[in-house]
Amino acid sequence: MAGSSDAAMGLRVMNLELVNRGTTPYTVKGYPPLRVLDDARKPLDVKVGKGSFGISVLPSFDAAPQQVTLQPGEKAVAGIVWRNTVTGYGAPVNGKHLSVAPADGQGWQTVTPDAPVDIGTTGKLGVSPWAKPSDRPAS
Repeated sequence: MAGSSDAAMGLRVMNLELVNRGTTPYTVKGYPPLRVLDDARKPLDVKVGKGSFGISVLPSFDAAPQQVTLQPGEKAVAGIVWRNTVTGYGAPVNGKHLSVAPADGQGWQTVTPDAPVDIGTTGKLGVSPWAKPSDRPAS
């Protein structure tokens, strides 16, 4: 699930949630693989980097990944961050959907955020590691 974004001075932050809907514990560690998709659900040319990816200083994004074990019904969160910066060069990128997986080699799921992923012309987005909501400080 993709939550709503928070925008301040062109900086955007959005949470992703992974809920264990199974009947046994599920473990994740690391950064969720992520793609930004257009209206037709085709991948856009966006570089996705681990952590804050030089976009801003966000300690929770740059924390070392920890193993997170989810009991049935529990959730993990990861964040994505980008800037809506538009220079006079190139067309702005406006993603409509996100394709995300719990980890490399796992199944992808497409989610539609409440607001567009308006990356402007920067072409990059950072993603934080999975964490339990109580372990991830607000950014």
